[in-house]
Amino acid sequence: MASKDFEEFYGYRFEDLSEGLSAAYGHTVTDADILMFAGVSGDTNPVHLNDELATASMFGGRIAHGMLSASFISTVFGTRLPGPGCIYLSQTLKFKAPVRVGDTVVARVTVKSLNPEKRKALFDTVCTVGDTVVLTGEAEIMVPKRD
Repeated sequence: MASKDFEEFYGYRFEDLSEGLSAAYGHTVTDADILMFAGVSGDTNPVHLNDELATASMFGGRIAHGMLSASFISTVFGTRLPGPGCIYLSQTLKFKAPVRVGDTVVARVTVKSLNPEKRKALFDTVCTVGDTVVLTGEAEIMVPKRD
């Protein structure tokens, strides 16, 4: 299969990006999301799974895994901006507030700077629940160029 056959699977090309370009993805976290994430990741910390122990914690109840919210950033990169064909190179994360069952997490990525020689884009990343910032960071993405 020629590379042209895969053209439909690509999102933005490097030449299409500009500083300030942004995209978002929202997801309402369910109990099933937390249970499945615990199963896939192996992170069975009681603060995520045990009501009684989590209620006694500093959070006063169960919270979602921070990396579950972080995974929504990956969703934006892989499906929206830059979209299919990009390569996730690095990500920094700062967890600012807990996410609970029923919260709608909005992950947003914004182009911060571009390195044309290496086809790399630096993005600001943030996850919010309403007006509350729950996660911040920065990501580096390699973006395909036009043939």
